[in-house]
Amino acid sequence: IIGQLYMISRHSSEQSHGGEGVEVICNEPQTHPQHGLGQFTEKRIHLSSKLPSWIKMFVPRIFYITEKAWNFYPYTITGLYQLPECVYCSFFPKFHIRIETRFENNNGNNDNAFEDIPTPKESVIHLDILSDKIPEKHYEQKEDLSSWRSAKTGRGPLRAGWRNESLPVMCSYKRVECSFEVYGLQGKTEEFIHKNIRDILLVGHRQAVAWTDEWHGMTLEDVRRFEKELQEQTNNKLKSAPGEVSNSAPRISRSVSVADELSLKKMGVVDEVTTDSSRRPQSPMRVNSTPK
Repeated sequence: IIGQLYMISRHSSEQSHGGEGVEVICNEPQTHPQHGLGQFTEKRIHLSSKLPSWIKMFVPRIFYITEKAWNFYPYTITGLYQLPECVYCSFFPKFHIRIETRFENNNGNNDNAFEDIPTPKESVIHLDILSDKIPEKHYEQKEDLSSWRSAKTGRGPLRAGWRNESLPVMCSYKRVECSFEVYGLQGKTEEFIHKNIRDILLVGHRQAVAWTDEWHGMTLEDVRRFEKELQEQTNNKLKSAPGEVSNSAPRISRSVSVADELSLKKMGVVDEVTTDSSRRPQSPMRVNSTPK
């Protein structure tokens, strides 16, 4: 858990520059009505320049997603990503991503980590921090776990089959749900969302291991102080950059009907459902991303 918290703070800070990144609004202990005492965080993820061109056509120049998360250690982390409630536009009328996390001391062999409805096997993706490829822009030699070695713990480097041989070992189980209510862009948008979530999780957990010597030995109080320091630095970095981040919600200045076939074709998005008028719904329909 300490490594996870350290990684999230440092990774967020490193990805924040040029007026974009992760702005921390709240990070404090609070009592959840159902689960009791936990840590509540609220962040704004500013990502205008990271969006593909076919999404930039519909969003304001300054764009962010709100992340709200409850952390209950050592069991679960639940996160909700959505547009600010005061933002309305035809492109994202209702959109959210929910991520639940459970940490267990095993190598990923629990088929029902959330102890409710097991996820179908064909819907489960196993991410290997050693062998799975990450985007080239995120590659760092010192974070390559095939050559990494921890001076403090003597762990590493990882070799093929490490999941069955390395001790201690922990698995971070993630359950991702996405709700996207825009007719015509469902497939392309869901593919974009899932790919980016996969890349972020893979890079982040590689870093959590590669940075072991930096967080090993920290207490929860130590890592909370570290979070606070980096939170202040990151927020100041965002506010002092060109195109200063505003505390108010961005105003939507563009309005385009995403159900209009001509608009979709201009974006290069032509699903089979848009090319057959006999099969085209008469009104925008709600689509829930499946499988979980």
